[in-house]
Amino acid sequence: MSEPRSAPTVGQVVLGKRLQELREQAGLKREEAARVLRVAPATVRRMETAEVTLKIPYLQLLLKAYGVADEETESYITLAEEANQPGWWQRYHDILPGWFSMYVSLEGAASLLRSYEPHFVPGLLQTEDYARAVMRAGAIGQTSPADIERHVALRMQRQELLTGPDAPRLWVVMDETVLRRPVGGPDVMRAQIDRLLQAAKLPHVTLQIAEFTKGHHPGTYGPFVLFRFGVPELPDMVYTEYLTGAVYLDRRAEVVTYLEVMDRMAALSATAHRTKEILRNLRKEL
Repeated sequence: MSEPRSAPTVGQVVLGKRLQELREQAGLKREEAARVLRVAPATVRRMETAEVTLKIPYLQLLLKAYGVADEETESYITLAEEANQPGWWQRYHDILPGWFSMYVSLEGAASLLRSYEPHFVPGLLQTEDYARAVMRAGAIGQTSPADIERHVALRMQRQELLTGPDAPRLWVVMDETVLRRPVGGPDVMRAQIDRLLQAAKLPHVTLQIAEFTKGHHPGTYGPFVLFRFGVPELPDMVYTEYLTGAVYLDRRAEVVTYLEVMDRMAALSATAHRTKEILRNLRKEL
């Protein structure tokens, strides 16, 4: 039987969706595909939704049943072998919850990340000291000093995404509260603002601040991230978290609502140029 895991890689999600499309194009129901493998229909569903790791022998049997040519089968096997390789972040499995493991996988595959943050600087833009202070404040006795350092190391490695050859576009809207709330003390905040100003120089990074003077805006309910991908199998997705977990949304109606909220917030917030001025002025105040 295929093996369960904490969270799928993006490659496994793509492969599952392609298998579902091939099955439907072949006119087969899940029950019929299950008979080919001699498994329960629920197992086929879990393969297609990437809830389990797909074994190569199962893949070969399914592709044959779906009428896929031998030369095309090889490309699917290669895709499966690549998809089944553990992501770099799985080295942090001891401190990385399953619900966030999926986030790191999606983050690495996205072509566009649009983020709203009302509380803290987004993880991709945090300094080590700022990240450490945030982790310590949020641990509530559940994380040891060693685990906190592991979390910080993971966060710093995630940031390599922004300087890599296929860096995604990052567009962040932060509430002014993020910068007014002292995290770690004045020295930490000065260094953090410097980091934001440095990031704002990158051509693929856009930072905006939702100023207090603009009043209430439609995103004040909580933080969220909107992912867009360069592969047709993956729709736009929204990630929003709560104290002990997270929710991933991909229903079109829900995603469109978040996208509209993000667009309205971007229109109401300080421009990228004005945001740099605000950051420089805030730094002088520290």
